[in-house]
Amino acid sequence: MIVSEGVLGKLSDIINRHEETVIQPCVSQQTTEEIDQLRLKAQGQWFSAIAALETLLLSEIEKTTEVGFTSQGLILSAPTPILCHTTLTNQLQTGIFTLQMGQNLVRKRFQLPAAQSTCVNTDSPGITELPLSPQDPLLTEQFCLVLTPHFGLMMVLGEDPLGLPAFQFSFDPDVVEEGWLTLRSRLVMTHHPQLRQLDRCFQEFPPVAPNYRIVSQFSRLLLHYLPQFPALSSRKIHSFCELETSKKTAKKVADIPLHIPGIDEATDIALLQALTHEIRTPLTSIRTMTRLLLRGRELEPKMRKLLENIDQECTEQINRMELIFRATELKSKTNHNLGVELVPTSLEGLLNQCIPRWKKLAQRRNVVLDVGLPKKLPQVVSDPGMLDQVLTGLIEKCTRNLTSGGHLRVQVSTAGHQLKLQFQTESNQPNNPLQALGQLLMFQPETGSLSLNLDVTKNLFHRLGGKLIVRQRSQQGEVFTIFLPLGTNSVSYRTVK
Repeated sequence: MIVSEGVLGKLSDIINRHEETVIQPCVSQQTTEEIDQLRLKAQGQWFSAIAALETLLLSEIEKTTEVGFTSQGLILSAPTPILCHTTLTNQLQTGIFTLQMGQNLVRKRFQLPAAQSTCVNTDSPGITELPLSPQDPLLTEQFCLVLTPHFGLMMVLGEDPLGLPAFQFSFDPDVVEEGWLTLRSRLVMTHHPQLRQLDRCFQEFPPVAPNYRIVSQFSRLLLHYLPQFPALSSRKIHSFCELETSKKTAKKVADIPLHIPGIDEATDIALLQALTHEIRTPLTSIRTMTRLLLRGRELEPKMRKLLENIDQECTEQINRMELIFRATELKSKTNHNLGVELVPTSLEGLLNQCIPRWKKLAQRRNVVLDVGLPKKLPQVVSDPGMLDQVLTGLIEKCTRNLTSGGHLRVQVSTAGHQLKLQFQTESNQPNNPLQALGQLLMFQPETGSLSLNLDVTKNLFHRLGGKLIVRQRSQQGEVFTIFLPLGTNSVSYRTVK
């Protein structure tokens, strides 16, 4: 009965049927402006829920790995993938419901791996595109259904019982199971070849009532990531409009400091956190689809090279948005006590992974990159994942700031009880100018790129247990010197500064 009812139904209908709260307002009482506000509110909740889910899944995967689980879970979403973190995309089986582009394309190009004893192969995780017909009402909403050993969750950006825009979620096993059966009915109708394998996934991870701590943690994280947009008073809006009008008539836009009066640093942070989520989500979708296309064996070399470039560009932008989000998170007053895990880190291993990427990045921008390393590199005390992001962000900032033909030298050495990393830029021409954008970012008009400003970058290195010193060597170059504390195998550290 559930399947027959769910064939043409939406996931929001399932949650609405289980919703006990009686909503008083009538649809007719809502103005267009109020509906738009509800839609924006729901979208903000959706993006904050995605961030909360990522954080929750990362902590649960660590626990699951410790107790010996080989399979991590299943996640079905539409119309795009919602997870950005590589740990999650590598550990979770992923299915993406999208508008059907032709049965042959769906069946031949987007196949899950052959069925195994467990539904997730962590060495080669399965990603499949699942078809929806053009008339399917699921196309009108965004959703995510998650199955893990410890909990099941369904999140929907759709409509409430009155047809108003709303974000809803539920950990109720009955709701999650009914949601799964509703999605499964689509695969039954299309005779999808991977239905049996997905059924095995559901049997391995049936919806279970979660520990109350999981629900509590998700709710706290959702509120934590919820973007806040302080409203500008009418007087500030009027003043801002007058100011912008006078600027446009008096000066070129490129000469105007990109700062909005009345919006303080807290607002900057909220806006950036919301924007980075909204930017990362479609980029992750593009990258996922690109990698699916790269699996094809009949691609021409020219087309393969083009797809690889798209993948690389998306990855760089996703990483940049991730770093900006992380920086704003640490900068936020509400997150002042947010902890950064500092542990002994193999700098040799980290640099061996980073340097090939740095060289490709420099080559694309026609910048010469020289890296000088000692024969043996000691350990440093830092957060390895975040250190990778921040160093790569600094390399990217340097290469983008240099004009074509510029030179970037990286030297690594020890200085007492610290490790010294020095980034020195050289160019025969003036560097590309940077322009302040709000309280946290710098904008480069020549390339259109964004980067963290110097104060925020220094704060990041401070959080990593180190120190950044910047010296303007000449009009054509800068020297960035980073000091990190040395570490040993037997010592670990934690900081919440």
